[in-house]
Amino acid sequence: MQLSIRHETTYRYTAPLAYTIQQLRLTPRVESQQRSLSWQIDTTGHRHAYTDAYGNLSHMLTINGQLEALTIVAQGVVETIFPYQGRLNLIEHLSPLIFTVPTPLTEPTAGIVAFSANCLPAKPEQTQTRHLMKMAEHIFGAVAYQSGATVVTTTANDALLMGRGVCQDHAHLFLACCHAHGIPARYVSGYIDPGSTDHAASHAWVDVWVEDSDFSGWVSIDVTHARLMTDAYCRLAIGRDYDSAAPIRGVRRGGGDELLDVKVQVVPIYES
Repeated sequence: MQLSIRHETTYRYTAPLAYTIQQLRLTPRVESQQRSLSWQIDTTGHRHAYTDAYGNLSHMLTINGQLEALTIVAQGVVETIFPYQGRLNLIEHLSPLIFTVPTPLTEPTAGIVAFSANCLPAKPEQTQTRHLMKMAEHIFGAVAYQSGATVVTTTANDALLMGRGVCQDHAHLFLACCHAHGIPARYVSGYIDPGSTDHAASHAWVDVWVEDSDFSGWVSIDVTHARLMTDAYCRLAIGRDYDSAAPIRGVRRGGGDELLDVKVQVVPIYES
């Protein structure tokens, strides 16, 4: 499948912006099941390209000067291949064990431990895809999707207690459940062809380490939809949680109050 993607982020300020530094993870990852046919990032300022600790293709954006608005546009075409049973055949230099350590957003509280107890095995080496799909379905039933219900600092436990959230919260809760059982699991940010649904094209999901009878490695699961990743997904970044995989994160000096507007469009390209 080919996906045409356009991601436009605009910041508007009530006072002139003096300086900003932003970390951009807006370039699709280089992986066996996807490749960029074309991709570009357009914005003002100076950009320095680098690869972060998780292998994400990133840019450091710095801007000096008096700005009243900042627009960042990432766009291009990505070709994806359907991953059998959501399995990722990746060559990585990081141990999966680094993704067993909780973060403040994915801390497994006593409530989360109890919530996950009937879905996941007692020993991480016994984890199979069927256990993880049961966990995703459990979260799907317990935390209703509601746009605007949470913020980027909402923890997994907060979302569980509220019973509502967005894809980011579903991913964090899933990670917390896995961490409670010592199962390697990581956050994924990217895009999805929403099809006829009303879900956003900007998305978050998870990779989890499984030990199936015929496969040992990462399986990618969309917790929000309780399904395995397909070729309708484009992966931007991986990390331990939202903070380490967010498409855009940074700090600024000046600018007063900030108004944010994000527009994401993902359109499948079908051969004629």
